Amino acid sequence: MIIAVDFDGTIVENKYPEIGREQPFAIETLKMLAAERHRLILWTCREGKLLEEALQWCRDRGLEFYAANGDYPEETTDNNPHFTRKLKADLFIDDRNVGGMPDWGTIYRMVSHGKKWHHIIEEAYSGQMDYTGTGRSHRQKKHWWQF
Repeated sequence: MIIAVDFDGTIVENKYPEIGREQPFAIETLKMLAAERHRLILWTCREGKLLEEALQWCRDRGLEFYAANGDYPEETTDNNPHFTRKLKADLFIDDRNVGGMPDWGTIYRMVSHGKKWHHIIEEAYSGQMDYTGTGRSHRQKKHWWQF
């Protein structure tokens, strides 16, 4: 998958133009997704020096993006006359998502195990959380008298 990831408020706390503290498990989750051969694109309002600072901050933590604010690394207005900041991605991870941003563990389950948001919600409400990706829960079903 091609996954576009916002920076401020998503990978780090929103302290723009400064770089906030890392959101819990953001870098580790993104590194796992990259290791699974997903293409990660940093998709942010940052440009110029601020963009380079964000990219370097990620590099310092072992995270490399396939591209930043473009569909491929070498994309420019010179070699693509139809250049637009509207990316062609399969998935967007952003703190301004409808319904808010799920935690990074949930994001990983959704991407790696093909879970959809409504499946995650159904599992949470039914008490059948599946952390293995097998479709089976580690919890035992309660009998009616145990409720």
